[in-house]
Amino acid sequence: MGMFDRFRRKGRTSRPARDAERTGSTRVRASDSADAQHLEQFVTTRQGVEGFVEPRTAVSDVTILLVAHDGEWTRRRVPSVKWAHDFANKHRVPSYDAAVVGVPQRMRDYNARKKAQGI
Repeated sequence: MGMFDRFRRKGRTSRPARDAERTGSTRVRASDSADAQHLEQFVTTRQGVEGFVEPRTAVSDVTILLVAHDGEWTRRRVPSVKWAHDFANKHRVPSYDAAVVGVPQRMRDYNARKKAQGI
């Protein structure tokens, strides 16, 4: 018996995850209506929200990062870059390409405050 034989999956085939897309060696969960509902709820209950559209990478699909005026933020997968910008336009939220402009300092400050509070 070889050193790694016990870890081999004998007789079993791996099945792709439901609602996931294969990208290289990783699986990415597709966006769904729960993601859209969460984004909608965030936009309607926060003030001064801006959207930062993050491009697809090797480990994640296209996402939109919403950041409120106080730095509170949320990130969710979206179907496409166009969908993200259309969502922002529909809700009168300015949207930017995160690969170009980065993320706002107020988001990093918010994270630092939460970390200092132990949350």
